[in-house]
Amino acid sequence: MDKIYAGLAVAVVAGLVGGVYTYAQFARSDDPFADCRTSAVGGGDIGGAFTLVDQTGKTVTDKDVITKPSLVYFGYTFCPDVCPLDAARNSEAVDILQKQGFDAQPVFISIDPERDTPAVLKDFVANIDDRMVALTGTPEQVAQASKAYRTYFKKQEDGDPQYYLMDHSTFTYLVLPGVGFVDFFRRDDSADQIASKAACYLSK
Repeated sequence: MDKIYAGLAVAVVAGLVGGVYTYAQFARSDDPFADCRTSAVGGGDIGGAFTLVDQTGKTVTDKDVITKPSLVYFGYTFCPDVCPLDAARNSEAVDILQKQGFDAQPVFISIDPERDTPAVLKDFVANIDDRMVALTGTPEQVAQASKAYRTYFKKQEDGDPQYYLMDHSTFTYLVLPGVGFVDFFRRDDSADQIASKAACYLSK
C-alpha cells in the first residue's frame, strides 16, 4: 500500500503541478465554475481524447463515453481493496447526485489490460453498479488514456506473475461533456463530499 501512496505523490508532482498556473487562468471573473473551485488545481491540460473498449466489447472514444457528467477513475479489478472501495464510493456519489436531479455516471478505466478483458469488466460492473462504464484496451490505448489524465501506474514485478499487483494513483476526475476535466477528488473524499462539490459544477 505504501507503494500506491508513493505513486500518488509522484502523480501529484509530475502530473498535476502544471495545473496550478492553469488554475489561475481559469479562476477569472469569466470562469463559470470559479466559485466551485476549492483546490489549488482545477481545469487545464488534463483529460482529452482516448480510444478504448467497453465492457460489451465495443470500441469507443471519449466522445462516446463522456455523454453526461462523469466521475472517471483509473484502477484494476484485481485490486484487493482500494479500487473496489473507490468505485463503490463513486457510485454512491452518483446516487446522491441523482437524488438531487443530476444525471451522472461512474467511469472505470482499467490500467491492467492484461487481465481486464471486457468480460472481466462486465462482471466487475455487475458487482458494483450497472450504470458504470468500464473500459480497457490495448496496453498502448490504456497508456495513452493514462497520459491524457496524468495518472500513474506500474506493474509490480515481484511475486506470482499471475497474481501481480499494480501501483497506481487514485484520483477521481470530474469530467463534463462539452467541457472536459473540471476538478478532481482524492481517496479521502467521501461520497457526500464528492457529490456536494460536483453538484456545484453541475448546477452551472
